[in-house]
Amino acid sequence: MNNNIGLSDILLISPMIALFLASLIPITAKVLRGNREQHPLVTLSQALIGLVIAIGLMVVFGGAGRTAFHNGLVFDGVTQWMGVIALAAAGSAMIMMYENPATKGKQFSELIFLAMSSAIGMLILVSAVDLLMVFIGLETMSLALYLMIAMSHEEKLSKEAALKYFILGSFASAVFLYGVAFIFGSTGGTNILSFMDSAAELVQTSKLFLFGITFVILGFCFKVSIAPFHAWTPDVYQGAPTPHTAFMATAVKTVSFAAFLRIIATKSLVGSDHLFDILQWLAVITMIVGNTAAIIQNNFKRMIAYSSIAHSGYVLVGVITAGVSENGAFGASGVIFYLLSYSLMTLGAFAIASMLENNENSIVNIDDLAGFAKQRPMLALCLTVFLLSLAGIPPALGFFGKFYLFNAAIGEGLLWLAVWGVVNSVIGVYYYLRPIVVMYMKEGNADVSTHSLNATTVTAIVMALAIILMGFVSGPIFTAVEKSLM
Repeated sequence: MNNNIGLSDILLISPMIALFLASLIPITAKVLRGNREQHPLVTLSQALIGLVIAIGLMVVFGGAGRTAFHNGLVFDGVTQWMGVIALAAAGSAMIMMYENPATKGKQFSELIFLAMSSAIGMLILVSAVDLLMVFIGLETMSLALYLMIAMSHEEKLSKEAALKYFILGSFASAVFLYGVAFIFGSTGGTNILSFMDSAAELVQTSKLFLFGITFVILGFCFKVSIAPFHAWTPDVYQGAPTPHTAFMATAVKTVSFAAFLRIIATKSLVGSDHLFDILQWLAVITMIVGNTAAIIQNNFKRMIAYSSIAHSGYVLVGVITAGVSENGAFGASGVIFYLLSYSLMTLGAFAIASMLENNENSIVNIDDLAGFAKQRPMLALCLTVFLLSLAGIPPALGFFGKFYLFNAAIGEGLLWLAVWGVVNSVIGVYYYLRPIVVMYMKEGNADVSTHSLNATTVTAIVMALAIILMGFVSGPIFTAVEKSLM
């Protein structure tokens, strides 16, 4: 076996190298300045330039289905789309970090370094086809996140959130690794490509393999907040600084579903009716739990957290569809398109929440939005767009995301899953409309933050415009995604 690493390998991982080099600049500058922070805008600019270069390199070198490091990493359409979505979401979250009172200040260079390190883990995760590489990507991403949350200037909730996330995240990683050990014991390897064609048969003939693949799937269910493994999500989302919550709800979820999609693409579900049925029920339960729990929330971030759980259920429908379809590209395209629309909507919603926080200990309740439409009509309109899109109201992008997702499920005979998805979308409309009613119909003085929020405001407006405009060209976008996966 040739163990040499070629130039092609280096070029394929060049986005990760670019992120790593960019992450070192702020903390190196801080060391050379005698532990004094450079201007936060300079630090943010260095990070964003690194992200733009990484996205450019992904577009140039990714998407051709090439593998690197002895088939440990693959650079196909899934890698390219999911990686770009995650990096764009990470960049938007960093802009919020620059202006949020819980994250800006004396440790901003360290925070950006950790966020960039987490993004490197994300790129490993979206491209990994060896289960050990998946584990490395998961841990690189997660360990940086634990520290980011714990570093918040907020004094109590963030520390609790970091501890909960660390303990439950570590447990999920342990479950995943336990499953990998069983897969290695039954197949003699950990590379997904090596058992891709035989997985459906192995699930039927080898209890060891069935046990392993089940544990690997359970590990991902924790990571993407599938009920009943979702309990950490509302507490962590509420306790973490709002920019970090946006980072977790979009970038982390996107790359975790990318890796989940690769596991399910082995067609293991085709070989096991029990595993197939269990995952379908988990998707339905997740949708119901997320939407019904969101109805009774008054804390805005907790409401969006439960909404995020419900959206995980919707995405799982697409993942299951891709796992049983002869043409997995259609189901996978639905997942990618949905995650694109979901990321835009959720980032925008958290950007508005971030603007309402006057200090690091601020708690934003839905009732606090009273009078927001009078004080900030443009931002209120943006929040309305985000919430209506999350509810799946046309012509917003969220409607088309659900349409393609459920259409793929119906095409594979999973009509009952699509029906549950539509029913839950109707339930979701109630709690998404509540903040809109409060903003426009109730008198009040919404406590809009007084410090400069220009960058976050621009981010929110760009997200809202993207949701509306991309809704009108959703067909060509979906076609482009599908072609890249062929």
